[in-house]
Amino acid sequence: MHLQRSGARGAERPLVVEKGVSYDLSSLTADIDGGFLAAGGIDRIRDALAGGSLPRIDAEDARIGAPIARPGKIVCIGLNYRDHAAETGAAVPSEPVIFFKDPSTVVGPFDEVLIPVGSTKTDWEVELGVVIGAEARYLGSPEEARACIAGYVLSHDVSEREFQLERGGQWDKGKSCETFNPLGPSFVPAEEIDTSDLQLTLSVNGVPRQNGTTADMVFDPAFIVWYLSRFMVLHPGDLVNTGTPAGVALGLPGTPYLRAGDVVRLAIEGLGEAEQTFEQAEER
Repeated sequence: MHLQRSGARGAERPLVVEKGVSYDLSSLTADIDGGFLAAGGIDRIRDALAGGSLPRIDAEDARIGAPIARPGKIVCIGLNYRDHAAETGAAVPSEPVIFFKDPSTVVGPFDEVLIPVGSTKTDWEVELGVVIGAEARYLGSPEEARACIAGYVLSHDVSEREFQLERGGQWDKGKSCETFNPLGPSFVPAEEIDTSDLQLTLSVNGVPRQNGTTADMVFDPAFIVWYLSRFMVLHPGDLVNTGTPAGVALGLPGTPYLRAGDVVRLAIEGLGEAEQTFEQAEER
């Protein structure tokens, strides 16, 4: 089953898509958020589907929002694909590289993305996103961490490389510009997807740029959640972006960075496809 949220920004309603049919989840929850996930929300959806108690809805023409409500925090892992580390000239990390992204960057999978004022190096990064479903605090092993993962989403970790690498050495500045984390379209429960060898693809204006697999990850999702739990508490509804494969503009000398009017299309096997048009932000 695929969990989604549809409707105008700030007024999305939760739904589940099962075998091509959409069902309204409003009788179970006001939103797909940390509280719902922590309270066994996914099992409640399964029970309701099995019992036939959810009303069908026609969401075909509605805007698709991010499939989870704004997370409490977004934790990102850098250089987590061997081929991406190689293309940027970086060593493969011996431990996960961690940085943060402002949770307000989350937008829908087909929403407009804004190129920041003064940007010359806005870049793309298709990523597997991990949604936390139970508190992860000082976990004992990666295996224990699996029980804390609610599911997975297609995440776009848009990045401004000058802000990230040339403006004081703080990655967060190049990651937290408004609209810089399109998410979705679907949130798929962990039990329904094997993340060991998923294909990730991304194209810009129809030109293929990224084509990788999660099999090339340095650290897999369970290891990442376990590792993070040794340094911070992960709460239900938090999002973890797990890194990107090779093919970003930063690693392709001569490849143009994103400009207004560019269209980025990305996909992860089993998690769906997304498409964003980039537009120039304006001074206020």
